[in-house]
Amino acid sequence: MTSSNGAKSLTAGPVEIRWHPGLPIYASGAFLKAAGDEYGWIGGTDESGVLRCVLPYTVVRKPGLRMVRFRVETIPVGGELGVNEEKLFLNSAVQYFRSTGVDMIIPATNTAIFRTYPDGAMAAPYGTFIKDISQPAEVLLNEIYPDYRNKIRRGIKGSVQIKTGMEYLDSCYSLIAATLKRSHLKLKNHREFKRIVLGLGENVKLFVAEHQGIVQACMVAPFSEHSAYNLYSGTTAEPLTGAMHLLQWEAIRQFHEMGVKRFNFTGVRIDPERGSKQEGIMNFKMRFGGRLVQGYMWKYSFHAVKFAAYSVAVRFLIGGDIVDQESHKLALQSNRPD
Repeated sequence: MTSSNGAKSLTAGPVEIRWHPGLPIYASGAFLKAAGDEYGWIGGTDESGVLRCVLPYTVVRKPGLRMVRFRVETIPVGGELGVNEEKLFLNSAVQYFRSTGVDMIIPATNTAIFRTYPDGAMAAPYGTFIKDISQPAEVLLNEIYPDYRNKIRRGIKGSVQIKTGMEYLDSCYSLIAATLKRSHLKLKNHREFKRIVLGLGENVKLFVAEHQGIVQACMVAPFSEHSAYNLYSGTTAEPLTGAMHLLQWEAIRQFHEMGVKRFNFTGVRIDPERGSKQEGIMNFKMRFGGRLVQGYMWKYSFHAVKFAAYSVAVRFLIGGDIVDQESHKLALQSNRPD
């Protein structure tokens, strides 16, 4: 069946996980198993029986709740997938998940930016910066804004050392938790954090920036040939100037040498309030020379009472999820002149 806009309908259903390094690490069975109580891939198949796309997912269980969460966006298989086709696939995916008895689809993690969203979903604009690191190293460095290149040099002159290794897992956890706490946010507990990191096996690097034996900054970066991701990062309350800048650059440089194609800075808000912390985060990521990719976060209710309870709880704990906080911008975008 073809829709009125010419897009071909895709039917969603479970498919075998066939991950390889050319796909995002968040689609791998190893990661999905570490991140969720239930997990899998659903695929979008056309009328000829050809698989056109896959969408990895996990099911998060809380007392009385089963919630679907996506860890990466829709992945085309064997060719391009039009935005309208993806929308039809997501519509079918929603019906598939409804049939499984889950209560809701909650917003994806910031490693998944969708190009569109299904009919009936609550949605909000969101984005990320992605840097093409398949280019020569000198090009990658020159793409970085001059003031950040100067800070990288200051980090080097200040004898900041960038180290990697799983032995820094506990240090990374402590620093990331403290960083989030300063923003009134909470990191998952140490056991869950460790399970996810160790579940990635050889597809994760832990970076720390050390000065005189003290860790100034850190990053947890899952990767595959497809992309490396800044999943978590943190700093001391007053890090040495250039420590985090040098750490970011060294991560990019090392992944470039390993043949990774992209570096994903994982998540920025679109049109953040001027002078806000979110604008500062956006500017920090932007100045490393990546391309802004804009899309959407979304959520979907299958059980009105449980969905309302989830929404109230999240608003109480963190002031609402990303869709609650950013959905007002969707109307502003649609009202802008072309």
